Amino acid sequence: MGAGIVVAGASMGGLRAAEQLRAAGWTGRITVVGDEPHMPYNRPPLSKEVLAGRAPFASLAFTPKASAADVEWRLGARIVASRLAERTVSLDDGSVLPYDGLVVATGMRPRRLGCPGPLTGRHTVRTIDDAQGLRDELTRPGARVVVVGAGFIGCEVAATAVALGVAEVTVVDPLPLPMVGPLGELLGRALLKRHQERGVRFALGTGVAGFAGEDRVTGVVLSDGTVLEADVVVESVGSVANTEWLDGNGLDLSDGVLTDGLLRVGGRPEVVAVGDVARFPNARYDGVPRRVEHWSIPTDTAKHAARTLVGTEQASFAPLPTFWSDQHEFRLQSFGAPALGKDDVRILDGDPEGDVLVGYHTGGRLVGVVALGGHAAATGAARYRAQLLKQPALTA
Repeated sequence: MGAGIVVAGASMGGLRAAEQLRAAGWTGRITVVGDEPHMPYNRPPLSKEVLAGRAPFASLAFTPKASAADVEWRLGARIVASRLAERTVSLDDGSVLPYDGLVVATGMRPRRLGCPGPLTGRHTVRTIDDAQGLRDELTRPGARVVVVGAGFIGCEVAATAVALGVAEVTVVDPLPLPMVGPLGELLGRALLKRHQERGVRFALGTGVAGFAGEDRVTGVVLSDGTVLEADVVVESVGSVANTEWLDGNGLDLSDGVLTDGLLRVGGRPEVVAVGDVARFPNARYDGVPRRVEHWSIPTDTAKHAARTLVGTEQASFAPLPTFWSDQHEFRLQSFGAPALGKDDVRILDGDPEGDVLVGYHTGGRLVGVVALGGHAAATGAARYRAQLLKQPALTA
């Protein structure tokens, strides 16, 4: 029996890779290696339902397809090094796994602030253990919470904390509006107003200089000298790709793992990357390699990469990115790549004061839509999906 395929990473991307390898016709050995002790589970509920106490872990776990029942899972193990020329990976227990094919699916980890101050009382939200630990702190009577970062996770955590009855919730961000990076000013202003109306405070246009306290955090020191009292701090300041184990192989690891249009890594036909660690060119748009941290990407990349690995894929990868974000009682729903069209934003339907559907354009072409509001708004965005799929490729 050959060495088989090693899937580095046991999150959603690793699971989907194993399933899609079977679907693509691979009948040999598949070994999935992951550093968490849990089988793959759904991460988006961590900042919402899990924090709110509405979702036990059992409800998050994915059920592998029957075709992947014979996959070997090595959980609680971490890959620490690789020799791509020799087709081996090394684990933290000293063992070495040979492979015929390798799937890079090691994902991301939360970026941490390097500011001075105590560590106790500071949290991130990436794993089930992170979310459970943070929930214990949020349910303490009179808790004062500072969320650093007004992106997806930061806004979702702030909304959940308010719903839990936390005494004070303040979001800090150096940018002038929440989620202005991916969504632009129009929706950024609408989100700010909605959060403020529901009790979330904001300190925008300023960063964090340090943390007050001795044994644990008692406050957040802003770059303008203001001190926000805090019992709990949530750091939501971006992600770092888990690529250190690939060092020394001559790869471009400057932002995740660079791939070609078939999701091959370093020009090697036996190595592919999936999920948010992959930096790939999207043939649907301008061909510039980018990482995409949306829930749909692990499944989309796994399907394409599996066919590449078994030698049946010939078309360049061209996904339609999709995301949603539930905050308070409203939802953001997006199809396409709105960040590419932030310079030409048009209201397609509705009003920012209520349900609104916004279109993002490049060169007069619609490249993304985002709905903000209730079910009707999300349904409106879905109607544009077919139109986005038909859009011709953009030139670089």
